[in-house]
Amino acid sequence: MTRILFISSTRIGDAVLSSGLLDHLIGTHPGARVTVACGPLAAPLFRAVPQVEAVIVMAKRKGGGHWIDLWRRTVTTRWDLVIDLRGSATSWFLLARQRHVKRKGLVNGHAPRHKVEEAGDVLALSPPPAPRLWLSQEAKAKAASLLPDGPVLAIAPAAAAPFKEWPRERFAALARALTGEGGALEGAVVAVFGGPGDEAAAKAAVDGIDADRVIDLTGRLAIDEAAACLARASVFVGNDSGLMHLAAAAGTPTLGLFGPTDERLYGPWGEKTRAIRAGGPAEERERGKLRFAQQSLMGELALEPVLTAAESLIARYVR
Repeated sequence: MTRILFISSTRIGDAVLSSGLLDHLIGTHPGARVTVACGPLAAPLFRAVPQVEAVIVMAKRKGGGHWIDLWRRTVTTRWDLVIDLRGSATSWFLLARQRHVKRKGLVNGHAPRHKVEEAGDVLALSPPPAPRLWLSQEAKAKAASLLPDGPVLAIAPAAAAPFKEWPRERFAALARALTGEGGALEGAVVAVFGGPGDEAAAKAAVDGIDADRVIDLTGRLAIDEAAACLARASVFVGNDSGLMHLAAAAGTPTLGLFGPTDERLYGPWGEKTRAIRAGGPAEERERGKLRFAQQSLMGELALEPVLTAAESLIARYVR
């Protein structure tokens, strides 16, 4: 029996972007017993993955204590394969017939590579396997109880950092233009997604829309439930966030809004996706300087190009 340890990401978006690699491992090792190690927020994404027998939740601790905990829980197993997407030292202190550890840094020192491609590089896979989701019947049933079968515009107006957030009033204007009279999704329900603490952003993003056409899911869903709801949406528009990557992986036409972060690394992945950015090109190596910014740096992205991009996605992919 093949035993695989898959060390994934703490952040939801990165966990989604590397999910294709896990799918590849399952497909190429039928019957393998897989253990996934990941952060608390990403853990629900692995509930329904076939062949995953355990999910080790790594809650971050001071001094790297979570890595010591992971070592203690995995050191007594003789692994056939260890995949470490965090590039940690821990994987080198485990018994393994094979191990593949992600190398950190930019390829060739300069050229940016998308995170999906970086995940594929761990096993030298070209083209890289696309992200995918595994949705339980329970998650699908909850989504069906919350969202109608008709047209749904999904929006996510918040992000993990304020500087990544497109102005909320522009989300509201976009939703009114798309779902109002003569809009590309005329009469559609507007479903708002976000986590705990995003309630103010959600409220502002649906200003001026009839309450009976708004479904506010902010803070109400586990990540796998949010993914199931996004899979039912007609189109998604949102900032660079884990929700954006969930929507793209679910196969929903997805428009990602970028500015201070680099869509060449973090853009939504898939045929039905588009990225549009504010201002000039982003330089990922300068991103650390922005982490204390407490206001949006997305002001240069006007409503009109976002509306045009969303209408183009709808015209091509929404029936």
